[in-house]
Order: sequence, then structure tokens, then C-alpha cells
Amino acid sequence: MADNPVWMQDPSVSEIAPPKLEFLKTLVEGGQGKSQKEMMLYMMQNMKLAKSKGITFSPSELQLLMETVRKYTSPEELKKVDDLIKKAPH
Repeated sequence: MADNPVWMQDPSVSEIAPPKLEFLKTLVEGGQGKSQKEMMLYMMQNMKLAKSKGITFSPSELQLLMETVRKYTSPEELKKVDDLIKKAPH
């Protein structure tokens, strides 16, 4: 498990299915270095891919994951994520 990001090793996400965590790991890694516009497109494409593979997240899983990832994210990255979430369609 040493090659996994720290947030994946947090005990709070231990009950989330491994395929979901792997999807998120890939999503986070692939999104690094993208502009906000590129990130929106990237996220939309990957969410469609996840849906086609039957990967969905309950509201409680999403909340838990967001809280966990935020613990291990730099302030600069958090600002980018917050800006992205504000602009995302609801």
C-alpha cells in the first residue's frame, strides 16, 4: 500500500470499496497540473466513465472522501478544488 496516496491510507476511508478508491486515485493523479477549464472537462469525462463502469458514490461517501482528501491537500490545491466545485453544475 506504500504507493497509495496518504489519504487512501486514512482509516476513515477503509469502508469504501477498493474500486471506488482506485478510481479516485486515478482521477486525482490525472487532474494534477490541469487548468480549471481543463479540469472541468476532465472531471465530466471521468464521471461518465465511472457511471458506465457502475462506479457511483453515495452522498455520505462523497462527504467522507472530501473531508479525508482535504486533510492531506495543500492550501493552493484546496482553493482550486473549491473554485471547481463552485462552478460545477448541481
